[in-house]
Amino acid sequence: MPKQLTRHAIAVSLLVILIASCGSSSTASESTNTNSITTTSSEIQSDAIVNTWVGPPMDTTKLPIGTSKVSLTEPAIGGLYACDSGVPNGGGAHAAGPWINESDGTWDLSKKVSVQGEVSWPMASYSEVIEDESRVIVSNGLPLDEITGTFPIAVNDPAYAYDRNPNTIASNEVSVSLPAHPEFGISPTCLGKGRIGILKNGVSLFASLDELNRDAVAYETQDKCDGHPQQTSVYHYHDIPSCIRDAASGSSTVVGFAYDGFPIVVERDAAGDLPTNADLDECHGRTSLIELDGERVQMYHYSATYEFPYFIGCFQGTPTS
Repeated sequence: MPKQLTRHAIAVSLLVILIASCGSSSTASESTNTNSITTTSSEIQSDAIVNTWVGPPMDTTKLPIGTSKVSLTEPAIGGLYACDSGVPNGGGAHAAGPWINESDGTWDLSKKVSVQGEVSWPMASYSEVIEDESRVIVSNGLPLDEITGTFPIAVNDPAYAYDRNPNTIASNEVSVSLPAHPEFGISPTCLGKGRIGILKNGVSLFASLDELNRDAVAYETQDKCDGHPQQTSVYHYHDIPSCIRDAASGSSTVVGFAYDGFPIVVERDAAGDLPTNADLDECHGRTSLIELDGERVQMYHYSATYEFPYFIGCFQGTPTS
């Protein structure tokens, strides 16, 4: 056989092997799970996450008070689907602060008073692991690497004029197993009082309502990181707090999980702005590309906003009891 033909046969064989290996690698990275996670291809993973919002950013000096958007019957975009009508004579702020304009139905974030004090919690703990199909989270309920205000609120604290929170902060063990690949329920589920989620700093999330079913973020006074304790000393947030929100400067930062397993994400567009209710569904979420567990995935998630209901309006999945 001539040398030229031998070389030609070898070259063709090598080309066939190369094509076959390229074809197999391009499909190996794709997998799907209905209503949950779609692992993106290597081509998509090389691209930056780009978010685009349909409207202008919120004016944080004129945020709508969300109390009128609370429903006991059904979810709605920009609303909160509550499981109960509130607690008559329940706790919370006893007076509307000067940052609230009840006649106009708005409140000014820049003028809201914060509870004084800078208390650190070196004993705070948080762990999160994936075990089979579950995301197991354990925390002692104290804020990891964050400070709190001084509670009970002191009489000489300016916040005391509007909210006399008499509760203290104490360790509260949290151990929850959430679906690692959550799916939509048959229909959205209402939000009750108490824990409905947890942030990655170990602090519990409550719905954005006080005991009277008012907009808790507008009316109640919290500390510099937007947290405060309730009657059994559970320190908690009613929104994605400023200390977490402001530190999340990228386009997609998973900051915690709702109790149906879906992530809670701080998302920003190219200008650094958060979405508004116009970008989200009736449970305050959407499906888009996010960064989760070291991968970029196309997934439903709840999204932080400056406006009510702030991070979640109902559960799209089945909540963990």
